[in-house]
Amino acid sequence: MIKAGKGGAKTLTGLKFEEKVYFNGKVVARAFKKHNFYKFLEENNIDWKKIVSKKLLPDDALLVIVRETLFIIEVKYQQVAGSVDEKLQTCDFKRKQYLKLVKSLELKVEYVYVLNAWFKDPSYKDVLDYINSVNCHYKFDELPLAWLGLPSGKAK
Repeated sequence: MIKAGKGGAKTLTGLKFEEKVYFNGKVVARAFKKHNFYKFLEENNIDWKKIVSKKLLPDDALLVIVRETLFIIEVKYQQVAGSVDEKLQTCDFKRKQYLKLVKSLELKVEYVYVLNAWFKDPSYKDVLDYINSVNCHYKFDELPLAWLGLPSGKAK
């Protein structure tokens, strides 16, 4: 979910961007969902099977070109206790796997969860602290463009 998002999609869940994100006529980012991330790797002659043993499917991946950073964005919305709790504890491993995949492209990788208010409950304090301690991130309900390093003016 992008704060102040413009265009066909106002949220990052369900990225309706075409593969490229433009600002003032220039490509500033590329967006990938699930398997499309592997098409990007293939474009760059990266054979993921030689690097990691199992394919990871990001909810969304956003390559912010000017920052040379790949953001792996996982959206976790919960209304009742469930299996998402343990999934939040996997970000360090997954971030490192994505780092291996894009090492030859010399990209940085940021792993971020977009969470709903359910995770503000005090029972999640330890897991949220853990997420930060392993250089991963979380945001509640939206993902501000400025945090991603994207311009926040009106996109074309």
